[in-house]
Amino acid sequence: MDFNIFKLCSGLKFLGYLMILLVAAIIAVSYYVVVVITWGPQLFHGAFKSLLSFSIIILFHLLLVLLAWSYIMVVSQNPGSVPENWKPTSEENLEAGISTSLSDYMVLDNSASTSLDVPESRQALSYCRFCRNGKPPRCHHCSVCQRCVLKMDHHCVWVVNCVGARNYKFFLLFLLYTFLETTMDTIVLLPSFLKFFKEAKGHSNSPSDLALTFLAFVLNLAFALSLLCFIIMHASLLSSNTTSVEVYEKKGIVRWKYDLGWKQNFEQVFGRRKALWLFPLFAKEDLENIPALHGLNFPTCSDAES
Repeated sequence: MDFNIFKLCSGLKFLGYLMILLVAAIIAVSYYVVVVITWGPQLFHGAFKSLLSFSIIILFHLLLVLLAWSYIMVVSQNPGSVPENWKPTSEENLEAGISTSLSDYMVLDNSASTSLDVPESRQALSYCRFCRNGKPPRCHHCSVCQRCVLKMDHHCVWVVNCVGARNYKFFLLFLLYTFLETTMDTIVLLPSFLKFFKEAKGHSNSPSDLALTFLAFVLNLAFALSLLCFIIMHASLLSSNTTSVEVYEKKGIVRWKYDLGWKQNFEQVFGRRKALWLFPLFAKEDLENIPALHGLNFPTCSDAES
């Protein structure tokens, strides 16, 4: 009997929906503490305090809109699915590329992989025995989503979706704006946090407001520190045109064949339209002129040199 134990991993999707609720709850608590309790009332104190409060509230809402927009896009956007009955231009190469290894049983990448001593044709083209379909280069099978994902980076339970070729930009923007929002919340709540014990002793505020202020500060500080690590990691991956899955494939390779230099690597994810770099959108001309954004074809160092 052909039984894939990792089909049980699809149950992690349920956990993802709980994570969406958790994200919404953290945003709601932060909004209430920062805007309603802490800085909203300062708008009526006049002069410098009013100006400072107004600036903080405007910046808070701006980052919140960009954060929510990026989050919705990374949750809803298909990371990139392999077309049905996909085949490369040469069926002969596809047959040469069919291989199966122990990595078929990895949770985040249970697709057929190749070793470094396998010929280039076999490395570039392979076949997924679970989807029963050909696999383009840099494509991997996700055991949670039960499908192959183009240029798969990882499955993220926070967004109930895989991060792949077509939503990686949205994911990076979500990380960036969440980091900026949580960092700002931590800074503007620091004075209230320092007064926490004093106000709790003097009963100057309601116990619930004090507790929420303490909770919001701790949560935002924890998220800001953890997100900083993720941003640094993904900035390194982006600069070398590598995914989290491919980090292991790169070991022992002198030059990563997809690394075309930081500028071209960046454009393969964010596009060439600079005006849209900070927004979860792609320009029509970028979608037409940059094949990597579709996740099926990727230029290599040999292509760039020829």
